[in-house]
Amino acid sequence: MEVFMTEKERMLSGLLYKANDEELRRDSHRCRMFNHEYNQTTVLDIPRRKEIIKEWLGSVGEHVVLVPPVYFDYGNNTYIKDDFFANADLIILDVAPVEIGSRVMMGPRVGLYTAGHPIDAAIRSEDLEFGKKIVIEDDVWLGGNVVVNPGVTIGARSVIASGSVVTKDIPSDVVAGGVPCKVIRKITENDRVEWQKEKDEYLAYQLTKGI
Repeated sequence: MEVFMTEKERMLSGLLYKANDEELRRDSHRCRMFNHEYNQTTVLDIPRRKEIIKEWLGSVGEHVVLVPPVYFDYGNNTYIKDDFFANADLIILDVAPVEIGSRVMMGPRVGLYTAGHPIDAAIRSEDLEFGKKIVIEDDVWLGGNVVVNPGVTIGARSVIASGSVVTKDIPSDVVAGGVPCKVIRKITENDRVEWQKEKDEYLAYQLTKGI
């Protein structure tokens, strides 16, 4: 027997759906209200910002910072773990789930776009859309103006260069960039050693400040 699915259930399952469905329009309108309220806050309203995103998003961990302005399609389809930072102008089109791991950093004007439209123009004109889940694993850094397309997973500890358009999965522990985004090189033990030297120099500087 065929199981009936609502347009919302179809949307979250990655199937074609009608974006002008009444339930989806209500959800989208509610999210736009949250977008507006959050974006009107000031640096004096940090506690309220935390309240808004905890009420608004699907789930949110500790120490999550979203620098306004931000834009979400639905909000409750986005799941963020601990120690997340996104600079200004983050856009998340979360018609499908967006899962963001711990200690993820994003530069300004990053876009995570789960939404897609049919290639065929006639079908596209019928307001049919689809979505594919995006996953950003732990310790990823996305540079400014990075765009992540539907269905992409970016592996843990990888770095995506600014201005990249990510159309396919990126493995863990690499530096990647370009349009379309491709792996440039692996992140190696040499990187850790070099950056440890930089950190040691900074710690020495901190000690001199205390003298």
